[in-house]
Amino acid sequence: MTQAEIKLCSLLLQEHFGEIVEKIGVHLIRTGSQPLRVIAHDTGTSLDQVKKALCVLIQHNLVIYQVHKRGVVEYEAQCSRVLRMLRYPRYIYTAKTLYSDTGELIVEELLLNGKMTMSAVVKKVADRLTETMEDGKTMDYAEVSNTFVRLADTHFVQRCPWVPATENSDPGPPPPAPILVISEKDMYLVPKLSLIGKGKRRRSSDEDAAGEPKAKRPKYSTDNKEPVPDDGIYWQANLDRFHQHFRDQAIVSAVANRMDQIFRSLPVGYNISKQVLDQYLTLLADDPLEFVGKSGDSGGGMYVINLHKALGSLATATLESVVQERFGSRCARIFRLVLQKKHLEQKQVEDFAMIPAKEAKDMLYKMLSGNFISLQEIPKTPDHAPSRTFYLYTVNILSAARMLLHRCYKSIANLIERRQFETKENKRLLEKSQRVEAIIASMQATGAEEVQLQEIEEMITAPERQQLETLKRNVNKLDASEIQVDETIFLLESYIESTMKRQ
Repeated sequence: MTQAEIKLCSLLLQEHFGEIVEKIGVHLIRTGSQPLRVIAHDTGTSLDQVKKALCVLIQHNLVIYQVHKRGVVEYEAQCSRVLRMLRYPRYIYTAKTLYSDTGELIVEELLLNGKMTMSAVVKKVADRLTETMEDGKTMDYAEVSNTFVRLADTHFVQRCPWVPATENSDPGPPPPAPILVISEKDMYLVPKLSLIGKGKRRRSSDEDAAGEPKAKRPKYSTDNKEPVPDDGIYWQANLDRFHQHFRDQAIVSAVANRMDQIFRSLPVGYNISKQVLDQYLTLLADDPLEFVGKSGDSGGGMYVINLHKALGSLATATLESVVQERFGSRCARIFRLVLQKKHLEQKQVEDFAMIPAKEAKDMLYKMLSGNFISLQEIPKTPDHAPSRTFYLYTVNILSAARMLLHRCYKSIANLIERRQFETKENKRLLEKSQRVEAIIASMQATGAEEVQLQEIEEMITAPERQQLETLKRNVNKLDASEIQVDETIFLLESYIESTMKRQ
């Protein structure tokens, strides 16, 4: 765990859950697994606060626990899962793209709450969608429920592990911590619910439909309701399934960019004859990138996607792009040359790249100091004398990808800090803007005249309005940059994970 990753985890935890949860989470990331009382002692936090913080972290799958032989329960942070919080906007947008606004809100609710029952998600989403509809229109629970089922069928949401039922006659004290289990066949099994109803709008006043103020409502009013049919069956977003979708889309986009004209000439609906399909498949299989491979010739052959080579090509293209942006096109030419030839001496680099010796030497050392290329020594004699040693430049893609991944983490942390600084600097102006907007909304609800609304709007002066626009523009740029850097992080992480699995 690098310092850049720990810092980024700290920023993400603080932004999402506050200082106490951030303190406990970062402590576990730094120290590894620890029992409850040791965490409280080492962090100087009360036992009650530590318990609440751990509940939040466990609810969001950011901390796991295990019982040791002596009966001690230890808690361990999941740093990789904390870093996934960067990708929440992308998960939500993907759900919107695939399953419209309903799918978007279902995934958003699951990410915001960590784990929820299906009935709770359906009701909450139906209420939120009803709020956005015109007066008189409501969202039916059944429609939201259908979208939830589709998300489960395509594995974008999955069941959480649960505590198995035990016989009451079982003697002995209960275990120090529950043991959660789930079988693979049950992970996407949706309970049969007959959710009947429609979404409700929130009322602007403090009174409910019967006109009774909230303060006078009995707190036990929900006790008489029927038990929830899916009580105890909790669901969560399946982040691995989203990652699989991102990976597939990245490969498709790469092939489409490389063979753009081919894809444009495909008939609408992909209604392709066998002869034309064979031509396209042969073209993909013969491509030097080797995204698609062919094995055997019986029955026309078997075509497969080579995921590892595809991810390797995407990671290499990312490295080339970074070299070109950072060092210029000539350095990028040398980088591609070393990639292609595997090992080259400095004189060979000068000759092949057709760059003067002094410039080539300077560029090689720049990339060497930036860890984009590495230098391999091959001695002719055991004494390693420089005059009798070959010095070969090479590109270790795995090492370069790890280096770039580390820098991406640092970049995102800097972007988050800058966004927080911008917001803090304009805190008073933002609060004033929010108050004015709240007053205008309240007056519009009571049917205020246009002149009155205009007077309220003029409470924010022209320079203040311009300052708000500048802040909004800057924050949007920082948010967009975060998403772009995270796309690079995803490609590099996917390639590193794929390479480690093959070793």
